[in-house]
Amino acid sequence: MANYPTPHIEVKELGIIADTVLMPGDPLRAKFIAENLLEDVHEFNHVRGMLGFTGTYKGKKISVMGSGMGMPSIGIYSYELFNFYDVKRIIRIGSAGAYDAACKVFDVVVAKDAYSESNFAYCQNGDTSKYIESSKDLTNTILDTAKELNMNVHYGTIHSSDVFYGTDADLWKKLNKEKGCLAVEMESFALFHNAKVSNKEAACILTISDSFISHEVTTSEERQTSFLNMMRLALESAIK
Repeated sequence: MANYPTPHIEVKELGIIADTVLMPGDPLRAKFIAENLLEDVHEFNHVRGMLGFTGTYKGKKISVMGSGMGMPSIGIYSYELFNFYDVKRIIRIGSAGAYDAACKVFDVVVAKDAYSESNFAYCQNGDTSKYIESSKDLTNTILDTAKELNMNVHYGTIHSSDVFYGTDADLWKKLNKEKGCLAVEMESFALFHNAKVSNKEAACILTISDSFISHEVTTSEERQTSFLNMMRLALESAIK
């Protein structure tokens, strides 16, 4: 049991944070969800500006908290939530760059697993895996919910990268062809690993924010507020 608060989350007792947490990378996206899609909201964290909120959605208690960018950041927050605050499920809701022509800007992708060159898992506990799966039951719930909502989603492998500004202009083509990666983001590999070692559940829903193929790019405001299909899918899945 943790000595509360932890170094990164200022909550001092169990029960303030819900069993299920939605985690966008951007803390302002967490704030948008809390203010526009949840009821009876209260803020539980603002340490380092990493905003966290608990409220209700259709009567069910749900929390939403930013993770920051990159695997070290989500690695810290998801580990503390899983292991110190007894969170059972984390659903990452993020943005991604499309590697595959089938994935258009604003399309929704549900991650089957995450491929990464990262040493995050190895550094954490010696795990040499390069593919880590999302939690099957939680991910299936998301896929079933998407069908109920008549929402078309892509389902497959995503690339979790340590580097945003890479110098290999053709790397995305290799990863799409050789590793089956539909899109790229920077967090899910660490989240899935933490869920595995903590015996908890994790899943990832992404909205395509830009494309390596068409070179379309969304604005920061669009990324913060306009990914409503992804947000709705995550919330509806969280209350199942």
